[in-house]
Amino acid sequence: MKRDILLDKAKALVTKDRAEKHGNLESNFATIAGYWSIHLGTEVTPADVGVMMNLLKVARIKGNRKAKDNYLDSAGYMAWAAEVEGKLK
Repeated sequence: MKRDILLDKAKALVTKDRAEKHGNLESNFATIAGYWSIHLGTEVTPADVGVMMNLLKVARIKGNRKAKDNYLDSAGYMAWAAEVEGKLK
């Protein structure tokens, strides 16, 4: 897949409202960050969740380089992490 097409598809995914299916993204990532913080014994931010979910997708890519959704999801998670970091400053 050409990079411009991948980024266009990723943008379409991350800019549409998926709250009905997955719940509010900000709230969901804040909840995940809280759980991970307790489990790891260190603070995890919602932006960290985006980066860590990206790493999950990278690991999946290692196992199956042809699964295009991993690349799309990875781009989306990193865009989310960048947006959240910008809100924190």
